[in-house]
Amino acid sequence: MAGKKAFDADAAVEAAMLVFWERGYADSSLDALGAAMGVGRSSFYNAFGDKAGLFQQCLARYGSRYGDRYEQALAAPEGDVRAALTSFFEVTLDRIADPAVPRGCLIAQSVIASPTLPPQAAAQAEILLGLQRRRITTALVAAGVAAPAAEDVALQVAAVNQSLAVLSRTGLSPERLGSVARAAVVAAVNGIGAGTPS
Repeated sequence: MAGKKAFDADAAVEAAMLVFWERGYADSSLDALGAAMGVGRSSFYNAFGDKAGLFQQCLARYGSRYGDRYEQALAAPEGDVRAALTSFFEVTLDRIADPAVPRGCLIAQSVIASPTLPPQAAAQAEILLGLQRRRITTALVAAGVAAPAAEDVALQVAAVNQSLAVLSRTGLSPERLGSVARAAVVAAVNGIGAGTPS
């Protein structure tokens, strides 16, 4: 129909992602999602099927967007563990400081709330969280860290990374969050050097 604005599915998913990120799956009502996306219920169901399917699209979008940024951070400069981990945490700190998105981490929040999620969405969130750890492990091994130590350090780094997301929602200042990240980098580098990450 002439003059009718075309439905922008990509923009709608982006808007829905921000709602889920801010409120969580359970507290994101269809009315709230529809209002943010600019669609009515009939258009919502026609385009996305149901809330669970839309949520999985949002998880995939979030995982791809920030996963790519983490991979780029870990890849450069090659072989410099301290620089790679510092760049890795900077991705999280930059996201936390971005006023255009909610604080926290959609994936971590979803894993915490997994008992309330549809089974497929819960499994997807857990896979994405595990991918983060594998991403760090791969980068450390590529930098010359032995596999067992790389896996231990990756677990610690991933845990600190998720704690930054949680702490950001409590209002902890960017300066203090940065201090947590820097301490984690020092601990990881020292642990690798000693051969026994702690």
